Amino acid sequence: MILSGGEMATDSDRHASGTEDEPIIVGRIAGPYGVKGWLRVVSYTEQPDKLIEYAPWYLQQRDVWLPTEVAEVKRHTRGLLVRLTGCEDRDRAAELSGSDIGIYRSQLPPTAADEYYWDDLIGLSVVTLDGSPLGTVDHLIGTGANDVLVVRGERERLIPFIQGSVIAMIDLDGRVIRVDWDPEF
Repeated sequence: MILSGGEMATDSDRHASGTEDEPIIVGRIAGPYGVKGWLRVVSYTEQPDKLIEYAPWYLQQRDVWLPTEVAEVKRHTRGLLVRLTGCEDRDRAAELSGSDIGIYRSQLPPTAADEYYWDDLIGLSVVTLDGSPLGTVDHLIGTGANDVLVVRGERERLIPFIQGSVIAMIDLDGRVIRVDWDPEF
């Protein structure tokens, strides 16, 4: 099973290394909302409300990750509105616009043996059962029916993430995914 599950970034442009010393990007400050320091937030989690369960958030500003606390949350028709501790006016809210929101891997619940966060799979090599290289996982797409690996090599491939039939084996330590896939497809 794959967990985009409200926990991870879903595209490579939103992907962080996820190491213990670098946060995983799970959202972005879209901009100010009103004049009292409220912010519009874009969640990269599968279930946008999951984002507010993580504390603290880390905001990336000028290549530095700064911890911040969410003081208040409102649900809005277009997503989440938050007010951060110390953000009391529109000027301060505007300064935070465009900041990535990150959390550390230690803030995530552990996965079961056959579960993976998308972030775990990005960057892994993908090879066929006979060892033919297909490329590396660039990002994943959630389709509703099943997730899809976007594999970039000599060309881009879309490989359904269906464990047992298409996905034969995932070796996180070896950084490889073996797939039952025709290299010509």
